[in-house]
Amino acid sequence: MVVQKNHRNEGYADRVCIGVVVGAHGVRGMLRVRSFTEDPMDMAAYGPVSDERGNRIFELNIKGNSKDVLLIHTPDIKDRDAALALKGMLLYVPRAALPEPAKDEFYHGDLIGLRVEALGGHCLGSVIGVHNFGAGDILEIGAEGGAATMIPFTLKAVPEVDLEGSRVIVDLGASMPSEERGALRKEGGDDG
Repeated sequence: MVVQKNHRNEGYADRVCIGVVVGAHGVRGMLRVRSFTEDPMDMAAYGPVSDERGNRIFELNIKGNSKDVLLIHTPDIKDRDAALALKGMLLYVPRAALPEPAKDEFYHGDLIGLRVEALGGHCLGSVIGVHNFGAGDILEIGAEGGAATMIPFTLKAVPEVDLEGSRVIVDLGASMPSEERGALRKEGGDDG
């Protein structure tokens, strides 16, 4: 229902990135937009979107989809050149417009930046990304020395997510388990 973007929303914690303009469709200003919402057709359900700084506001009218992107009309964009000028623009909605995640569901942006601790309490670094390359969600952990580690986001490998304490606990000895941690509400770079 929400976003799978790894874009860090620095300075804009009250907004969530839900998509990116990837090009133009036709000559009348229709946008091609890659949605980061769980259900791409929900993108317009959260109300108007804005650019990263909140300077430009757009009403979205979804007209269809084509090759993994939405075809969107917005009244302010009248021609192909205006649509192409927006290519690469990240689109945001107020955090309050999104539903609260259920138990054991997390928005990507809530995980990014959390301190990562081993079971014994040793700090391993912080979450710098959340990815899904097709085999389940993975936390990317950046250590202070610069090396990154990938850990499967499963109950066995990540037994505790403490948002209030700004940390996650990981079991480095855990192998890839077959059970999933639960749904991951995704939000806030393209998982590619």
